[in-house]
Amino acid sequence: MTKPKGFEKPVGVRDYLPYAVDKLRTIERNVLDCMSRWGYRQIMTPTMEFYDTVGVASSTSDQKLFKLLNNRGTTLVLRSDMTSPIARVVSSLLKEEPLPIRLSYHANVFRAFEEEAGREAEFFQTGVELVGDDSPEADAEVVALAIESLKAAGVSTFRIAMGHVGFLNGLFEEVLAGEDQAQQTLKQHLLDRNYVGFRQAIRELSMSDSQREKLEAILRLRGGKEICDEALALSEHELARTSISHLCKVWEVLEAYGVSEHVLIDLTMIGDFSYYTGMTFEGYAAEIGFPVCSGGRYDNLLRQFGRDVPATGFALKTNRILDGVHGSVEEAQQPILIRYTAANRHRGLARAGELRKQSRAVVTQLIQDGNENRTGNEKLYAAVETFS
Repeated sequence: MTKPKGFEKPVGVRDYLPYAVDKLRTIERNVLDCMSRWGYRQIMTPTMEFYDTVGVASSTSDQKLFKLLNNRGTTLVLRSDMTSPIARVVSSLLKEEPLPIRLSYHANVFRAFEEEAGREAEFFQTGVELVGDDSPEADAEVVALAIESLKAAGVSTFRIAMGHVGFLNGLFEEVLAGEDQAQQTLKQHLLDRNYVGFRQAIRELSMSDSQREKLEAILRLRGGKEICDEALALSEHELARTSISHLCKVWEVLEAYGVSEHVLIDLTMIGDFSYYTGMTFEGYAAEIGFPVCSGGRYDNLLRQFGRDVPATGFALKTNRILDGVHGSVEEAQQPILIRYTAANRHRGLARAGELRKQSRAVVTQLIQDGNENRTGNEKLYAAVETFS
């Protein structure tokens, strides 16, 4: 194996130069301020967690976890998301806090993608978790907050696609009762957005024409509030109908928030079907073809940490917003250059202190003998003041 050169870094990680850091911090600050106005308090958790707790509870597949051993031989993981660590904290350090609990975060997370093109092994997420409320109001709150957070991040044109895992589970049980492998195959096609493969898999199953029509009708269940009635007409299964009823109530709350124009009901939306238990959603920005946020209800996760309470939340994919969305962010403030001679050092540094108290960035420079008229590259500075 070739030894890496001194300037090289591992595949999947990146350096953030000052302009990118300015933009990232602006997004982070604006989004966290938005979340704070909705009553969400920021939390920070360790970068490393035990594999046997947070690692196995994570929605990330085992082969995509970064694992390492500590000096005692215990397997640790670099956190692959923030939801599982927060579930650990809510189930322990915050166990006595009254529900519901609203928490926000901004953190780097790590996932191994085996050097797949364009996939980052370390990236940032900004999100919230709402723990202890299983109502449509709670689901609508996180969707509405996701919309406001995208706006705060500078994303001006986007759409939220919202579905419900329970509807698909109920419909599949109605049509494919006992055929677990067939259900898993169809769900995987929906998760991959492989609708051609979904139709092909249906054709290969042994079923009646009416059953096949029910499954194929899933692909047409995308639109506004009218999709609720179409879905109710499609299935008699109790779980499917209960799930659609819940989703309809979420839509009604989103209408009250005044944000339903940003939302599309998409019952092919399944999220990670092994992780989410109810409403699930993704947000797409006009500038890029990948989701810029995702979330949903995961009522079974905290049970793994000994606290059986419902939860819902979302995460912004901050790196995608940073790299692909041309939103409105604050321009980096150019510093003021204060130049002074040795004899006027006190005056120059006092002036620099005054400006910094006014939240201005200031760079100072001692004027050496013979260069009184040289300021360097003045384009770097908003102004130059000289004390000589």
